[in-house]
Amino acid sequence: MNSRILAATAAVSLAVGVCAVGAAEMIPAHIAAAVANPNRPAADTARDAARKPGEVLAFAGVKRGASVLELIPGGGYFTRLLSGAVGPTGHVTEAVPLRGGQDMSAASNGVAADPHFTNVSEMAFTPDAITKAGPVDLVWTSQNYHDMHLTVLKLDVVALDKQIYAALKPGGVFFIEDHAAKAGTGLTAPDTLHRIDEDFVKKEVESVGFKLVGESDILRNPADDHTLKVFDPAIRGHTDQFLLKFRKPG
Repeated sequence: MNSRILAATAAVSLAVGVCAVGAAEMIPAHIAAAVANPNRPAADTARDAARKPGEVLAFAGVKRGASVLELIPGGGYFTRLLSGAVGPTGHVTEAVPLRGGQDMSAASNGVAADPHFTNVSEMAFTPDAITKAGPVDLVWTSQNYHDMHLTVLKLDVVALDKQIYAALKPGGVFFIEDHAAKAGTGLTAPDTLHRIDEDFVKKEVESVGFKLVGESDILRNPADDHTLKVFDPAIRGHTDQFLLKFRKPG
């Protein structure tokens, strides 16, 4: 991480009461242990250099014993990390998209059935289920807030954000990591590029009552000009990404 990014991250972190996470030695021990967990698959650990999981979890403020609701967990990269970070007294609930009626099996990543991650469970990703999943300490979504805006899903995302707000405890955190689109593009990029305008996300999430309390440059890539689809081999795995931390007042 270059000095400019490190300084910016440190300044933001200190301003919101979160420790700076630019250096490995400043990552809390419980998070470092989660990253070093030998039960994480090689396919996950191979991505750590690009995804910087220790720094990301530290910025989000993941605590031992926390209850976490992870939205659209994909292959479980962060599910396993969150499981280790919250420890045996904490819990991670994966909100899995439904495919084919009420069947979650097609989208399940299998982490909840893995005996190495016994504090993980699954539920269906539906608005009603999200409301009933609370109260939780942290709602987590990585690289998929833009997916909620895909036209094919026909989701009322503002209503969904309200349900996320309701599912959180007072003082709870809504953490968003996503692929950045060009500033001012609003909702034109989710369907075409699988990206989203950061400022649009801030305004949308704050519109339901959340307060933005942290931003980080940990995963910024100035070489990404935001014109390529995130799956393009020229940029895949190295997109410019923003990290936003919102808090429910209370």
